[in-house]
Amino acid sequence: MTGITSYGAYIPLYRINRMTIWGALGWLNPASLLPGEKAVANYDEDALTMAVAASVDCLTGMDRDRIDAVYLATTTPPYRERQNAGIVSAALDLRPDARTADFTGSTKAGLGALISAADAVKSGSAKNVLVCSGDCRLGKPGGYLEEIYGDGGAALLLGDSGVIATVEGTYSVSYDFVDHWRADEDKYNRTWEDRWIRDEGYGRFISESITGLMTKYGLTPKDIAKVAYPCHYIRAHTDIGTKMGFTPAQLQDHMFTAIGHTGTAYPLMILVGALEGAKAGDKIIVASYGNGSDAVLLQVTPEIEKVRDRRGIKKHLAAKKDLGSYEKYATYRRMLNVDTGGRGDEIAPTQISTLWRDRRMVLGLVGCKCRRCGTAQYPAQEICVKPGCGAIREMEPYRFSHRRGTLFSYTGDLLAFSLSPPAIYGFVDFEGGGRWLFDLIDCELEALQVGMPMETSFRRKYYDQARGIFGYFWKATPIRCQ
Repeated sequence: MTGITSYGAYIPLYRINRMTIWGALGWLNPASLLPGEKAVANYDEDALTMAVAASVDCLTGMDRDRIDAVYLATTTPPYRERQNAGIVSAALDLRPDARTADFTGSTKAGLGALISAADAVKSGSAKNVLVCSGDCRLGKPGGYLEEIYGDGGAALLLGDSGVIATVEGTYSVSYDFVDHWRADEDKYNRTWEDRWIRDEGYGRFISESITGLMTKYGLTPKDIAKVAYPCHYIRAHTDIGTKMGFTPAQLQDHMFTAIGHTGTAYPLMILVGALEGAKAGDKIIVASYGNGSDAVLLQVTPEIEKVRDRRGIKKHLAAKKDLGSYEKYATYRRMLNVDTGGRGDEIAPTQISTLWRDRRMVLGLVGCKCRRCGTAQYPAQEICVKPGCGAIREMEPYRFSHRRGTLFSYTGDLLAFSLSPPAIYGFVDFEGGGRWLFDLIDCELEALQVGMPMETSFRRKYYDQARGIFGYFWKATPIRCQ
């Protein structure tokens, strides 16, 4: 039995109301605006960090040594030539023999990666495959796409034991339908005529894949508990479903007014939302959109009750803050050329050779634990620091990235450059031992308190523009949702 064994999601803390976007341009006619808000990645977040965050949620309580492969789906990878899935694998501290692959080039790549993962498990070439996705796309300032695009990530674990939703079948259609695109030298996405995309694109391809799937497996709309698919045209989203014979109650919430269109992650995030409310026996159809459409038929099993502790969609939706200003949004997305000052220009990037030698320490946040007394240390040392122990070379690797802690001390720095001043640093005491100094993120200085619960988050540390290298490390943040 092949199917989904766990799920996870990530939505950035910050949201921006669409009225705030248009208000910055002086266009305040509510009749011409899309409703709601969209999710905004922080200045140190990107597609890769959001995929890692979703994966951490997905792998809650699981043995990471059981993961045989990682498939990353994104249209906005930080690197064009350096495997991005390999960075995700390193951040999660997975086995070095785990297969890694990038899926990109279309917003349907997320569901395509899921189908490929299911095929790998079904064929026996892998037992557990992690499919993760994230996107952080840009529309031109003041344009329609800027209003549409939101940021987020999702992750699904595919396997053959402990399955919470079996993969019962798939159906795909592929067309070179050019509705939106981004060439290699483009910073912003481009788009074609809006009504044509709605009617000829979404209205045709999603219906074709879903009806094709139901015909292939002899199903009718009444057999399906939920049907999940992306569409940023709110009225068209309902029309697509009703024309296929589904009732409004069968349509999974599109979440567009809450998070926006999150690219490759969008159909997977909607699927996670459907799984959160699913019960044993439910049949779910999830479909993607982008140069055609993929559709997958799932059937929920009683094992679904064992993964109710994930943060998923609901908890992330509830834990949010309003960004407040369009100028801050434009700064976070590097659409404004901000003067970093002298201190901001002083970058001490990690040397590539050093990163290779210390990759588990830097990317995986792996320290050590004394076999003799159990003392945890970061970074890893050869000698135990506990007084009275002094064990030498009796350490074993110890992963800190998924462990929570408390804030031991902190400070705000108004001299150091930060895109979200002041720069905040603090020592975190980990549960089970260990202490380290982290940048503190997704928080305000006035709200911090010594002893408050903290957790780590994989983020961008710097961008070395001269060498074209993104530096990643773990930062600390107040625990956002339980």
